[in-house]
Amino acid sequence: MDDILGKVHEAGLTLKAGCGIGYEFSTLRPRGSFVSGAGAHTSGPLSFMDIFDKMCFTVSSAGGRRGAQMGTFDVGHPDVREFIRAKREDGRLRQFNLSLLITDEFMQTVEADGEWPLIFPVHAKEAAELDLADDAQVVWREWPVHDGYIVRDDGLVACKIYGRVKARHLWDMIMVSTYDYAEPGFILIDRVNQLNNNWWCEAIRATNPCGEQPLPPYGSCLLGSINLTHFVIDPFGAEARFDWDKYREVVRVFTRMLDNVVEINGLPLEQQRHEIESKRRHGMGFLGLGSTLTLLKLRYGSPEACVFTEEVAREMALVGWEQALELSKEKGAAPLLSQTFEVTAEMLRKRPEMAKDGYKVGDQVAGRVLHAKYSRYMQKIAEYAPDLIEALAEQGARFTHHSSIAPTGTISLSLANNASNGIEPSFAHHYSRNLIRPGRKAKEKIEVFSYELLAYRTLINERARPGSDEPGEKLPDYFITADDVSPTQHVDIQAAAQRWVDSSISKTANVPTDYPFEAFKDIYRYAWRQGLKGCTTFRFNPAAFQGVLVKEADLEKTLYRFTLEDGSVVELKGNQEVEYDGEVNTAANLFDALKEGYYGKY
Repeated sequence: MDDILGKVHEAGLTLKAGCGIGYEFSTLRPRGSFVSGAGAHTSGPLSFMDIFDKMCFTVSSAGGRRGAQMGTFDVGHPDVREFIRAKREDGRLRQFNLSLLITDEFMQTVEADGEWPLIFPVHAKEAAELDLADDAQVVWREWPVHDGYIVRDDGLVACKIYGRVKARHLWDMIMVSTYDYAEPGFILIDRVNQLNNNWWCEAIRATNPCGEQPLPPYGSCLLGSINLTHFVIDPFGAEARFDWDKYREVVRVFTRMLDNVVEINGLPLEQQRHEIESKRRHGMGFLGLGSTLTLLKLRYGSPEACVFTEEVAREMALVGWEQALELSKEKGAAPLLSQTFEVTAEMLRKRPEMAKDGYKVGDQVAGRVLHAKYSRYMQKIAEYAPDLIEALAEQGARFTHHSSIAPTGTISLSLANNASNGIEPSFAHHYSRNLIRPGRKAKEKIEVFSYELLAYRTLINERARPGSDEPGEKLPDYFITADDVSPTQHVDIQAAAQRWVDSSISKTANVPTDYPFEAFKDIYRYAWRQGLKGCTTFRFNPAAFQGVLVKEADLEKTLYRFTLEDGSVVELKGNQEVEYDGEVNTAANLFDALKEGYYGKY
């Protein structure tokens, strides 16, 4: 209990400093477990999540900025069903994004229509009560915590089986919640760890709030994004093209800049400062991909767009790692990579090629070698730049991680004239954003236009209008929005970039409200097969929530029912303005604020 409350204190300091946080809660014992030290039974992980949720709301309300938290949970934990259902309660865990840690074994069990064990590690004090060799009682799994548990030489942890469920039943439960509430998200945790550059010394189980940065305990990452729209020459023209030379030069300079920011990280906790200074992680990404494709007259999600996306990500990676070598020669390698590590049975299990290269348990090996030669991601870089990887193995890189694609919603709107967010297409070309404003009792609806629409009106046709079929107003066919992109096309774009992004990507596949549920479920299986590290979807569902971005057409056709004190009922369309408590809001924003319990609390 002291440790948990201590983490609440650390989280409060971190949020107060303006940082987001990710936590895994499935390391906490299942509801009903006996706690010998307290002589009582635990209330389970979800009750502790409620404490963090209230703390975050209090800190963000005092500071005027919404706090950002990610809560992750293992798909094999005995309380997983309670986690999946958590946000069905109005106002519960609203300061969290929620994601399940999905393993390859679970996905394979779903494919085989098998039974899935619900498990939690066996404490050393419980070992005598179980037959560790009986696979009906115990399974051996990867687990981030080893202290106090039964651990084999190869690093796997003994886990007691609390029960079994049909994997497809649990899968359908996850999918129904995601279809209706857009949560929980989907982190393919085995792939995250398999492809982690620091695979030998980190057990990653959580991400930052939007999922683009899988991080170890106290891990931090400094994010920055390049605006791709700035590199388009002759936008919408016959010779529309991308300036690759200018782009590569900006990546070179920006890599050096992000590395410099490590020195002024401003992180509030000593453990966080140590993490970032020893590994020098940063996450370079891009914004405006959707807008850029439109300027180049390419349709988002098309094969040509996927090729362009992969090239943008690959060039960022290759130039970035060239700079990792140059900066290391100039300033020194990341301290972690200058250390020497002892080869363990766990290392050889995870990287069997090390045994083929002659390594044995007890041997010594440099961090720079483990990073450059045995990271699955760096092995991919070696296919294009083998000499660079050999040099990095000899010298050591300046940083352990270089790339990450963030959602960039705020900076796209405020600094890039509403270029499309991160890797996304434009949500729409004329829509509304729901913003938290100091002093307001509910979110405020603000109308915005896409960058590419404004550019087209300026350069080509000032009368152009989204949705118009009039010859003098119609936009070209390559002017698409999120709803025009199929779910598989969303995944294909993400997969094209993920091959060259060493951390992860924040991306949402938008699906129409009437999208068939059976087809919706296939999106997640397709994402797993395509090699993604995570997947998130959004389906407009006004019965559950609104979202930050909304279209006028959706609000127009949605009715909200308000019950007054005298019992009478008023029905209003979502886009109708209503005065309540001395303030004018849209019916949708007022309804959301009252239902979720945050009205008047910002």
